[in-house]
This record gives sequence, C-alpha cells and structure tokens, in this order.
Amino acid sequence: MHPVIEWKDGAVVMLDQRLLPGEKIFITHRSHREVAESIRGMVIRGAPAIGIAAAYGIALGVAELEHDPRAQEPACLEEKFAAIVRAITSTRPTAVNLFWAAARMEKVFQQYKNDYPSLRRELLALADAMDREDFEINRGIGRNGQELLASGDTVLTHCNAGALATAGYGTALGVVRAAVEHGKIIRVIAGETRPYLQGARLTVWELQEDNIPVTLITDGMAGHVMKKKMAQAVIVGADRIAANGDTANKIGTYSLAVLAKYHGIPFYVAAPLSTIDPATASGDGIPIEERDKTEVTNFRGQITARPGTAVFNPAFDVTPAGLITAIITEEKVLFPEFGPAIASLRGLRQK
Repeated sequence: MHPVIEWKDGAVVMLDQRLLPGEKIFITHRSHREVAESIRGMVIRGAPAIGIAAAYGIALGVAELEHDPRAQEPACLEEKFAAIVRAITSTRPTAVNLFWAAARMEKVFQQYKNDYPSLRRELLALADAMDREDFEINRGIGRNGQELLASGDTVLTHCNAGALATAGYGTALGVVRAAVEHGKIIRVIAGETRPYLQGARLTVWELQEDNIPVTLITDGMAGHVMKKKMAQAVIVGADRIAANGDTANKIGTYSLAVLAKYHGIPFYVAAPLSTIDPATASGDGIPIEERDKTEVTNFRGQITARPGTAVFNPAFDVTPAGLITAIITEEKVLFPEFGPAIASLRGLRQK
C-alpha cells in the first residue's frame, strides 16, 4: 500500500482518506497551514498518522521561512515556531500523538534554534525517523497481540486502526495481520463507524486489499453479533490512554466494550506507547472533540436529516479501564491493574 503520508520534493503529500474507497487521490501540501487544515478536515486521521502529519507539518512550517532572513533570527524564529506549533496542535484535541510529536519537534528546535539551516535539516530528519519508527512499532504491537488470537477466531473491530491510520501495518489491524502472517486463519467483522463511516470505507477496503476475510455490519448490529457468538474477540485502537488505563477511541467504542463485557468476550486495545498519556490521571481528564453537525445531518452532499435538526456529535468516547481485558503495546501486553502496568513500561519512562 502506498504511504498515507510522505515528504516529497519539499512538500507533504497525503492520501485523501475522505474519498476512499471510491477514489485514491493524493493532496500536495506546500504550507503548514494546509497540513493543519487536512488534519482538522480528516484528510488524514488515526492517532499515529496524525502524529506523523504534525511532525511533517512543523518541519514544513520552518522550511517556509527559507527566504525570510529576518524570520531566521533566533528571537523571531522562536515566535514563528510557536505559531507553527499552535496552528498544528489546535486541530484535534483528543489524539495525544499530535502533542507527543510536537513535543519531540520542540526539543530539536531548542537544540538548533540558533542555526536555521541545521534546524531545518534536523526537524525533517526527525519527522522522517518518526515515520519509520511508527511502522516498526506497529509490527511490534502485532507480534505481541497475535498471541492472544487462536486460528479460526473472528475479530470484531471498530473505526480504522490499520495502515491508513498509521505509517503502515496498523495497530488493531496490525494484530490481525500478524496473526495471519503466523499462519492463523482470522476473520474480521467491521462496524461501519457512524457518522464518518471509517469502518465501512477504510477498514473493509484495507482488509479486502490484503485478502483477509471481512464482513461489514452496521454499528447497531454488534450486540446481536456477540449474542450469536460470531466474534471471539474485540480489538480496537486508541487516541489517548490515561495513566489508569481509561481509553479514548472513536465514538461507539464504549458501547462495544459494555456489550463485550456482558457477553464474556475479551476486549483488547492496541496502541503504541506514544498514545499513553501518563500526565492524564483518568478518562475524566481527556478532552473530547466535538465535530460539525453536518457530519450527522449530511453525507457526501446528501441530506440525511431535516435542516435545523439539533445534533450532538462527539468524535470520541472513553472506555473505562475496568471494561478492558488487555492493552497491547509494542513493549508488551498489559493486563489489569493498568495503573501499575502502565507505570512499569520502560519505554514510557524514557519518553
């Protein structure tokens, strides 16, 4: 699969995921504000991919100052850099990878802010490194998580936590891919994921591209599917995991976790260490993005509800740690109690 985001000829190129599966169009971004707008507008989505986009957007913003010698002076550069970071990080408040990436770029800025050519080079080098790292991290998540699946299992998933949401391979879908690579027969049931239909448009398309058997259901069918014992596990991604294990993910995840608990089905969260936010004690502290009501009242230009209809459109919900069977990371699989388990992560302590 072609990368969903890459640096090419001094610009940031992204696959426009809003158009899939109907069209495969790439957008070239020549300013950090264009990158910010694409993050906000869901041209690119998925916490790890958003983090990579943020890094490339910041690198692009600094590169834009190439022909402005005054802006390259340390005092002015500090102000410009802060504005670039604000433009990027103001786009999507829930996905912590966005802020994680910005913080890593900030460290490079502080080290090289008195040498603009080196700063520009090192920021891009870090963004490229984060892109490569993410793919290997996803492979690690897959290797660890596939041990939780048996050949013949059917996995129910929600939203898209695959190659399209990352630098490639995926988190939740990375677990599925790794299990298949280990010779296991795995099938997937994908919820459509209203109102943006990432499951229907993206997850199903990805799995079909990889010839992994997938069945699409509407979100309201999940309880019936579990009651009929059609799924042996639920695996989802995450946009932010609090220090106690409470997990923010695409709206509808909480409902699946409650249903899985009732039906005795393991509920797994697959996410990189960069998605864990130890500074947020619990899910109560996770900001939940609310998006435009037209995502609910319209779809691709077609009206689905009367104009003026009142709408509540949170993009995410929080699943309490008590409903989660395990959290799959690249370092290891975490089991309850999640607070101590998260605190024990070596990679997290080194962040």
